[in-house]
Amino acid sequence: MRAAAVTVPPAESTRMFAEAAEASSVVARQLAANTEVVRDLAETLRREPPRAVVTFGRGSSDHAGTYGRYLMGTRLGVLTSAAGLSVSSVYQTLQTLDGVLGLAISQSGKSPDLLSAVRAAKDAGARMVALVNDASSPLAELADIVIPLHAGAERSVAATKSYIASLSALAHLTAEWSDDAGLRNGLSALPAQLIQAWALDWSQGVEALRNARNLYVLGRGVGYGIALEAALKFKETCGLHAEAFSTAEVLHGPMALVEPGFPALVFAQNDETRDGVRAMAADMAARGAHVLMAASGEPGGLPALAADPGLEPILMIQSFYRMANALSVSRGYDPDRPPHLNKVTETV
Repeated sequence: MRAAAVTVPPAESTRMFAEAAEASSVVARQLAANTEVVRDLAETLRREPPRAVVTFGRGSSDHAGTYGRYLMGTRLGVLTSAAGLSVSSVYQTLQTLDGVLGLAISQSGKSPDLLSAVRAAKDAGARMVALVNDASSPLAELADIVIPLHAGAERSVAATKSYIASLSALAHLTAEWSDDAGLRNGLSALPAQLIQAWALDWSQGVEALRNARNLYVLGRGVGYGIALEAALKFKETCGLHAEAFSTAEVLHGPMALVEPGFPALVFAQNDETRDGVRAMAADMAARGAHVLMAASGEPGGLPALAADPGLEPILMIQSFYRMANALSVSRGYDPDRPPHLNKVTETV
């Protein structure tokens, strides 16, 4: 832990805290406002199924895309992939994307490499959908269809409510496209559950990680995207080196670093991956790792709410944001002013 270089605010007075706490109202507003556009797009996709879904994004938006790819892949059986933005923005290679659905995810809608990639994808035949917070942004103007995130202004450098809004928008589209009643009903309950998730006590995570230097963040399937997001937040708000892995990959090298006291945060939604994730967590604990397990109904772990398994990661990342904010302050950082970072990253 470094010495504080800035005046550290109380944890509950940060912008990160205030903005993350708005997630429930954001999701409620988004689901109501986007009913028609999402329903119409879903009807089109059922009538004209794409041959693949490709997500476009950087940072937290890319992590949202990871969640969306697993959710759509498992609920719809559609081939999904992540776009390599530099293929078009740097290498300037034209791909063949006829019949592909592109999902461009962004808070600002202004990053040059994202815009370049979306423009190239449209030229290559893709139908482009923008899931974007700024509905007047260049990305929104470029897209064929816009699904606004409705997160409102987000001033903290660390994305929180806009990330959750990205996840809920992807879940909304998946529910309507697949006509999945369970997922649709779960979305209706999501705003109220986000309030509950925000109130859960994850303080044991703050105590465990206050003096940590490194940790693993693990998840699988629809939970892998939030593991990536949590690792990013540890880096940018807490000055903590965190690496995210799928639990399926930990034995392929990373386990060699696990020694007594090594911390690991594990996300486990209640789906077909649950037993494997639990087994991996037990294996790490047997090697002496300090395992923090976030899962519904897991005694002694970080508390989590039960929901449709496709939505449980959204609830867990909401609980995580409150913990990360508190951990940042506890370690002597201001989570609203990470060193060397800006709100809009203009990668070329």
